[in-house]
Amino acid sequence: MQIRLPRSLGRLRTAPRGRWLAGVAAFAVLAGTGTWTAVADDGPPAVHREDRVQDVSGAQIDTSYFTAGGDGRRPAVLIGHGFGGSKEDVRAQAEKLAQDGYAVLTWSARGFGKSTGRIGLNDPEAEVKDVSRLIDWLARRPEVLLDGKGDPRVGITGSSYGGAISLLGAGHDRRVDAIAPQITYWNLADALFPNGVFKKLWAGIFFSTGSFPGGSAPSADQPATPPAGDAPAGDEAGGHGAGRDEAGVDEAGADGAGGDEDRAARQSPLGDRAGSADGTAAGRLDPSGCGRFEALLCAMYERVAVAGKPDAEARTLLQARSPSAVADRIDVPALIVQGQSDSLFPLSHADAMAKAVAGNGAPVAVDWIAGGHDGGDRETSRVEARIGNWFDRYLKQDKGVDTGPAFRVSRTGGVDSTDGQALLRGATADRYPGLTSGTRAFPLAGREQRFANPAGANPPAISAVPGLGGGAGALSSLGVGLSLDFPGQFASFTSAPLDRATRITGSPAVTVEVASDRGDAVLFGKVYDVGPDGRQQVLPAQLVAPLRVEGATAAKKVELTLPAVDHEVDAGHRLRLVLAATDLGYASPAEPGTYTVSLAGALTVPTAPSVRTQNAALPWWVWGLPAAGALVAAALLIVARRRAVAPAPDPERGDVPLEITGLTKRYAKSADRYAVRDLSFRVEKGQVLGLLGPNGAGKTTTLRMLMGLIRPDAGEIRVFGHAIRPGAPVLSRVGAFVEGAGFLPHLSGRENLELYWQATGRPAVDAHVEEALEIAGLGDALARAVRTYSQGMRQRLAIAQAMLGLPDLLILDEPTNGLDPPQIREMRDVMIRYAAGGRTVIVSSHLLSEVEQTCSHLVVMDRGRLVQAGPVAEITGESDTLLVTTAREVPEPVVEKIAALPGIGSAVRTEEGLLVRLDGADATAMIAELVRLDVPLTGVGPHRRLEDAFLTLIGGSA
Repeated sequence: MQIRLPRSLGRLRTAPRGRWLAGVAAFAVLAGTGTWTAVADDGPPAVHREDRVQDVSGAQIDTSYFTAGGDGRRPAVLIGHGFGGSKEDVRAQAEKLAQDGYAVLTWSARGFGKSTGRIGLNDPEAEVKDVSRLIDWLARRPEVLLDGKGDPRVGITGSSYGGAISLLGAGHDRRVDAIAPQITYWNLADALFPNGVFKKLWAGIFFSTGSFPGGSAPSADQPATPPAGDAPAGDEAGGHGAGRDEAGVDEAGADGAGGDEDRAARQSPLGDRAGSADGTAAGRLDPSGCGRFEALLCAMYERVAVAGKPDAEARTLLQARSPSAVADRIDVPALIVQGQSDSLFPLSHADAMAKAVAGNGAPVAVDWIAGGHDGGDRETSRVEARIGNWFDRYLKQDKGVDTGPAFRVSRTGGVDSTDGQALLRGATADRYPGLTSGTRAFPLAGREQRFANPAGANPPAISAVPGLGGGAGALSSLGVGLSLDFPGQFASFTSAPLDRATRITGSPAVTVEVASDRGDAVLFGKVYDVGPDGRQQVLPAQLVAPLRVEGATAAKKVELTLPAVDHEVDAGHRLRLVLAATDLGYASPAEPGTYTVSLAGALTVPTAPSVRTQNAALPWWVWGLPAAGALVAAALLIVARRRAVAPAPDPERGDVPLEITGLTKRYAKSADRYAVRDLSFRVEKGQVLGLLGPNGAGKTTTLRMLMGLIRPDAGEIRVFGHAIRPGAPVLSRVGAFVEGAGFLPHLSGRENLELYWQATGRPAVDAHVEEALEIAGLGDALARAVRTYSQGMRQRLAIAQAMLGLPDLLILDEPTNGLDPPQIREMRDVMIRYAAGGRTVIVSSHLLSEVEQTCSHLVVMDRGRLVQAGPVAEITGESDTLLVTTAREVPEPVVEKIAALPGIGSAVRTEEGLLVRLDGADATAMIAELVRLDVPLTGVGPHRRLEDAFLTLIGGSA
């Protein structure tokens, strides 16, 4: 058994954890024949994991059971995985829920992971009954809270395939008390055969994922939690073991958490991984070609794929295995999470779920996240926290828990210019508005139009591309269009320019008349957001609505419901309805034909006026900084804390850019663990100082104290003789670049710099923009929009921003991150040029070769303390560090003996031999000791590389 410190579940940029407890209690408990693993950290209780394989009718189901904390009874939670995945994909969420006081059971569904059996697409007679058997097992556990004999208090959650099983479990087993399905389907027939049209690309990925475990398929969405193969080293779910529990159920320990299996498995676009490729029962390829599916499902798919359209038997089969089949029996509190970027299970499925469960009298909340099966941000941390609160309310029955609004939708509020990620903001309502709330009619202009369905339905129009990934649908909210329609294969109708901005929240609808010279027509409806120029158009979420119109030899009037979206259309833009004959993701008739389409009414657009959000165009700091300032001011008034009076300036140090004396900072809530301890050094004018140290050495904490962002516990920092305090006036002489700068992408580089300087409130003449730009060397790029910049240009613009006002002290934290070698060389020249004018630069970096070429002086830190300070040449060439070359590799025990010799500071093995730092001994004595230890010497001399010096100085911390 091994003990690990689990990674934080928070994925948004968070600060490192303040500290780990000084001691971690490690223990292993063997219960029956299951295998238990302790997972400890500094806050929540240790998590115990028990792996066992349970025999069920027609399969063996691989399960993991997680508990933590005391001996009292607690509610239980089942977590299902995505299609093609396994129980390992939901492990992190299971551990977090266990730490929060739940008994958590995860399992690999039939045909996936290490579970055997055939994939039945959540067959009520197989996968759904498996859930009931797992609930039976939970009812026998002494730590699980019971509502009655054999009736545990239990909730179910999961994504995609696992989301559907949570709905089905609630519909088939009355013991389920709450559910939280994510990005899943209500009616699988409607998902794969919407309006009678075959969704061929998604269906093909779906069935190939289950049929060919060793194959390759594009990955359209990432797992909600990290796969086991990505866990920190030493994380292990147990060893081997087999036997029976008290109920006669076979069980076996997991084999190393399935890490090797998961790494060998391929990624699936429908959840996580496509099962084992190592020859296990679930991973073998069936010679019949049916793979791991039930034969009935294989035959259905092959029949529909060949015909190009679904038949009644196919629809009946999939409907029977869908939550909609038990709609009248799902009457438990449901948190429904659905993706906006999802052409597989669109928002209309969540709408049907919400209406059905609410109609049965149960509490419902609906959450439209930004991502989905087509990619984008799945908002994992936020969603899992909300699921935890939902279960706290309805399983722990804690009425004080805030479960969030009845409806929430994530909206894009621009782009982070440093990493290109969409910035999200929530909009909420106190009741779910549905998909048709607050409709507004837009008349469309356009005559009757004729267009062709080409032979073989090629070339097809392009909207969503399943498996492409990257969240292309989310780009539509940023004004980026990725769709394509071919001339002669579509009809279009356009509105007048909008007189005001309109937010579409729900499903637009329109009535059209359709005729086909072949009797039937297959059309793909979509509404574009068209820019003022009439050419640039964006398809919201990349979604289309397929429609099969039968018996249309004569014109037939049909109502077309378009995909549900949440999209802002700016004033002056137009709405364009397009009806296309083809789409890449769907099957169109192979025979050529001609369609005729005309309008029979206006386009109605839902606006959901009850849903409120702040202006998406406002950057967060417009509202965030005043609010934060008000809170800080209120806190200061309440606690009546007076700021300490800063020490008087020291005129004798007025020309010293930086002097640090006895600087100390403890970790939060710790009296004996230090981030920085008794640190002292001095920096002079004209120096380029490199701040070096391994991760955790205290470099970032030191820089944050230097910039006045945090207060030291002891010691002093003086800049040009002035003591540093938050808001100290002398900080105006300090420029800083830490973790990139935020730029407005639509403005030019020069405009961004001018706007930043205006925000400081200082006179424009003091900015010295031209001097900073000349040093940064951006040239003609200054006139271009920042969104066109490369990463290297963004870095140089950020450096130029830090240089505005030509500060006497410039602080750069990892300024070469993400740059290629030519860009790194340019950044090196920028720093050297800046210091050449008599100013001072402090740079923190892990690139030792660059530090050696750029910096004139070094400060080396390790474990919060100063190890060495001085000129680069002195540190790399110091006489007390020797390179000992050897004829062969020196065994590690001998290296340890050398390091322990009197007068030897450290000994580190290198490719050439050893690096030995003398601490009192001379070279002659050292050589004598090496000969005595039978070290095969070939030479002894000083070393000259910074890398070698660094490794020697920090010793074991490397």
